[in-house]
Amino acid sequence: NALSIPTWAIHFSSVFEWIFAMRLVWDYADASKDQTWKGLTWGMLPLHASGVAACTYHFFYNNPDLSFLVALQAGLTVRRCRMFHL
Repeated sequence: NALSIPTWAIHFSSVFEWIFAMRLVWDYADASKDQTWKGLTWGMLPLHASGVAACTYHFFYNNPDLSFLVALQAGLTVRRCRMFHL
């Protein structure tokens, strides 16, 4: 594939741990009864989608037909500034 096995392991674990972190924040909102914490989870979503876009592009051997995923990934990464405004 387009990436080595160790690189895939890093990519997959990063995407997985981001989901795990989002779940922890969501559960904290429920446990603390402070629903404003759920806004942080929504703010984290574009970063997760960015990672998924990058993995999808690499999974298909960096196919030029999927080059729009590179722009999507970049745009979602830039949106991370939103997370700091919540």
